[in-house]
Amino acid sequence: MHEHEQEVYYHDHGDGHVHAHPVEPGHAHGHVHTETRAVLNRLSRAIGHLESVKRMVEDGRDCTEVLVQLAAVRSALSSTARVILKDHLEHCVGDGDSADLHALNEAIDKFMG
Repeated sequence: MHEHEQEVYYHDHGDGHVHAHPVEPGHAHGHVHTETRAVLNRLSRAIGHLESVKRMVEDGRDCTEVLVQLAAVRSALSSTARVILKDHLEHCVGDGDSADLHALNEAIDKFMG
C-alpha cells in the first residue's frame, strides 16, 4: 500500500450496495488480499442478479424460472466464497507446506462443487 492510501474494508449495509470504510487503527488484518477487487465485482454482479430475481417475483413470473435464476445466484455466491477462502488460505494460512495447501484447495473445489 502506498503512503497516501488508507486501508479500507468493505461492508454491505443491507441496502444492496457495498461501501468502503477506513480501517481503524488496531483493526488491520496485517496482510493483503489479492482478490478483493474480483470478489467485490462478483458480489456486485450477484446482487444485481438477485435484484432481477426479486423483480421476477414481483412481476409474478413462473416459479420454475425464478428457481432456475435463484440457483444461478447461489452458484455465483458459492464461487465467490471459494475465491475468498482460497485467498484467505494463501495469505493467512500460507505458511504451511505448499503440497498440503494444494491438496486443501483441491478438497475445497470438490466440496463446494
